[in-house]
Amino acid sequence: MRLSTVQGDKSEAILDAAYGIFGSKGFYETKMSDIADEAGIAKGTIYLYFKNKEQLFVAVSKRDCDNFISRLDYALNSHQSTGDKLGAIAKTHLTYYYERRNHTKMFFMAPNNDPDLMKFMKAFMNEYMSMVREVLENAGVPEPVLLAEAYIGILDRLKMDIMLNPEFNEEHLNKRITFAAALFLDGCRSFLQV
Repeated sequence: MRLSTVQGDKSEAILDAAYGIFGSKGFYETKMSDIADEAGIAKGTIYLYFKNKEQLFVAVSKRDCDNFISRLDYALNSHQSTGDKLGAIAKTHLTYYYERRNHTKMFFMAPNNDPDLMKFMKAFMNEYMSMVREVLENAGVPEPVLLAEAYIGILDRLKMDIMLNPEFNEEHLNKRITFAAALFLDGCRSFLQV
């Protein structure tokens, strides 16, 4: 157990510790005692906040995804043109994974078929899709749902370079942000008035 005492909200300390350990070990290899040790609390304290490891994983994922949505919302509200908004979406999406490139097991070794996690992830993806779709609807393009799905698909493929290439650096990140937005915008240019 850590020597320092937990300051502030124990729930946040647990979530912080769980995020780091789930990210480095994955869901199945993580023990609640590892999280308690990292958080500097007794193992039983975790169960005062989270009934099991699955619920804790969902809470960690929810906090992280809520942060993503907040960042995206702020980025979208900071730009006016469709092109700048598409760039902000690419930057938010790819930077999110770049910042988590040392926590890949959080994404690749998650609990399989946990109904609460699946329900949450579906709601998150719907909210994300809705934000991207709204940008495209406001630009007046036809088929904004299909275009939003396509854009997120491009970004999801580019995120794999980030997650799987240990040599990936900030220069690579910036190149992909610019490339994704430009490719998508040029592909949609016949529909957009930018």
